Amino acid sequence: MNRERFVLHLNVADFAVAVERVVDISLRGKPVIVAPLQAARAAVHDMSNEAYNDGVRKGMLLRQATRLCRSAQLLPPRFDLYQKAMAAFVNEARQYSPVLEPGIGDGHLFLDITGTHRLIGTAPDVGWQLRKRVRKNLGIDPIWSVGVNKLVAKVATRVVKPLGEYIVGPGEEESFLAPLPLLLLPGVQSRERARLREFNIKHIGQLAAVEKKQLYTVFGTRAETLYNISRGKDDQLVQPQENQSPVIWREHAIPGDSADRRLIEGVVAALSVRIGYALRDAGMVGKRLVLRLDYIDGGNAIRQVSLRRGISDDFTLQSMSLLVLKRAWGRRARIRRCRLSCERLHRKSPQLSLFPERPDSDRKKENVLSALDRVRKKFGADSVRFGSQVPLH
Repeated sequence: MNRERFVLHLNVADFAVAVERVVDISLRGKPVIVAPLQAARAAVHDMSNEAYNDGVRKGMLLRQATRLCRSAQLLPPRFDLYQKAMAAFVNEARQYSPVLEPGIGDGHLFLDITGTHRLIGTAPDVGWQLRKRVRKNLGIDPIWSVGVNKLVAKVATRVVKPLGEYIVGPGEEESFLAPLPLLLLPGVQSRERARLREFNIKHIGQLAAVEKKQLYTVFGTRAETLYNISRGKDDQLVQPQENQSPVIWREHAIPGDSADRRLIEGVVAALSVRIGYALRDAGMVGKRLVLRLDYIDGGNAIRQVSLRRGISDDFTLQSMSLLVLKRAWGRRARIRRCRLSCERLHRKSPQLSLFPERPDSDRKKENVLSALDRVRKKFGADSVRFGSQVPLH
């Protein structure tokens, strides 16, 4: 027998600012901007609702943001603090469902609470209880919503942001989505929204009214996805952390954005070195590298390379990451952010080889990396660098 699914989505709006206000209560009610202040052309990482109402947006140059909101309190980002707050948020939510999918330190959280009503109450009851618990124990106030899938629940929290709750009952998905602007629908790319505007399609209901074969004419294989999400259909399950494939990733926001190839190559090289250090520290190797480039116009490019055997040494990681960058680089637009991920991880086997000893060059390479890791562990990630990489602050 099929049961109606109930997915609870929680979102702490402006998560970095919310955490900073817990640490310093004097910031409450005041406009706040979080940005890397030491960068020459720093971009906004997060901002409070007060600053948002003055026109400040994520990714905006800090100097432009301060002109729009002159009274804003400026704070440097403290990512370690945000990660700790996110971990505490996850621990509070774990009391209500074992099927829990957190975001990456961004205040987002999905819980599948299907079939748990006899133990902890109905879905709306869980939303109220969890919000109350988080406010009391952590001092942050999440938005929450309930829907039959992740897509609908996520859109519902966007509707009530920055504070509130929303319940979309089973069967109400299309009527709920229809009047909303396309900007609120996850999964629609910026270039697709621009193409739809050419056909005067600005709302989700207008997109849902288009036949699938007509969408195929314009969007090709993307038509199936657009057809389904505009009707509130989403088969993605809530993925608990333990069921997700392990991944190690590092990212860097380019100060002031840039299209300088040498600079971007230096950033990617530095990210690969940091991933290599993290892999060796965890005793892991990876078989796939994925690079994502985010452009200033909202577009992005994602490319990957797979390897036959697991790697963790800086030399191979650098060469492979630069190969992926070459594949991804296809535009002249300035790049705002680079994100490099190493996937398909597994433990490095301690078993000795049955074949003859490895060449001296391999042993020397391992010795060099081991020495570099000891220096970095003591003096910081940028204490020793290859000539190709740039320092990441």
